[in-house]
Amino acid sequence: MLKFWIRSVVIGLASAAIIIAAVPSLREHFIPSASPSVANISSTELSFNPAVRRAAPAVVNIYSRQYDRSNRKKLSTQGLGSGVIVSKKGYIITNYHVIAKADQIIVALQDGRVAAAQLVGKDKRTDLAVLRIEGDHLPVIPLNPHYHPKVGDVVMAIGNPYNLGQTTTFGIISATGRSSISAGRRQAFIQTDAAINAGNSGGALVNSRGELVGINTASFQQATDIETYGISFAIPFSLANTIMQKIIADGRVIRGYIGVDGEDMNSLTGHIMNGQHVGGILVVGVDPNGPAQKAGLKKNDIITEIDGHKVTGRQEVMDTVTNLRPGTVVKVTLLRNGKEMTLSVTIAEDNYD
Repeated sequence: MLKFWIRSVVIGLASAAIIIAAVPSLREHFIPSASPSVANISSTELSFNPAVRRAAPAVVNIYSRQYDRSNRKKLSTQGLGSGVIVSKKGYIITNYHVIAKADQIIVALQDGRVAAAQLVGKDKRTDLAVLRIEGDHLPVIPLNPHYHPKVGDVVMAIGNPYNLGQTTTFGIISATGRSSISAGRRQAFIQTDAAINAGNSGGALVNSRGELVGINTASFQQATDIETYGISFAIPFSLANTIMQKIIADGRVIRGYIGVDGEDMNSLTGHIMNGQHVGGILVVGVDPNGPAQKAGLKKNDIITEIDGHKVTGRQEVMDTVTNLRPGTVVKVTLLRNGKEMTLSVTIAEDNYD
């Protein structure tokens, strides 16, 4: 009889185990749940700490020092900012305005090391500068050449605001392709609502994986003297990297120039011009001493191709031309009075400072 009961209990327990395994929803009736506080933490906690830990060590504090006018042997700290180590060779990208007046540049790493930095080169137009420091096992920020910033992407700004020490602020990408926030700077900026304050300049804008998205450069308030909140700008890393490579190769940025000012074509412009073409750019001005004028381009021409590549807008033309070496001859295809023609233009060097 006893054996019968034992066998029945064993069969019952085995059957219950099989049923519970087959129907997971029944487990909550047999397995004690965690306390509400623990359950809520495990299910709702969201942290970007792993991304910050990946990126933060490569974001450095930069101090620019100048000689005292009355005592050339005395150095005083005149400015501060941030920078990003982007190479094991010690290359650092920062803002031009951070080091513009520096006689000596000091870099402080987050691990406590301090080093005097060499200025490799600078570019006022994009507000970028490249420094280099010597050191072993330098932290390098994660880079992802396949990442393209998109509106709504989560980003964090890492820097040294007001010399408080390294600080991380949080936001999203509010817009891309912003331009002309200050005189002479026409590249496409990333707009973000992550706070960028004095001292953050030159620091890193990173995504949720800790990968470098851009170089923090200004808040709208700093650029316009209008008191605003939630409008800050960063230079896309793709542009910063291009500028850095040019500086490393030539010690400065050599840009191509053809001497035209253009506007993007759209349906309204095409209608006004009595044409159906809505691609390319409309030439609204030609430098009288520039390569385009010498090649025969005129106001109201519509540039549609450069060296066989279709033109989609003004920014693309600027990027294409500036990346060409002076002396290069390119074929420019255009529409004039409804007729297509191709002109040869010799790229000159853009000497704008």
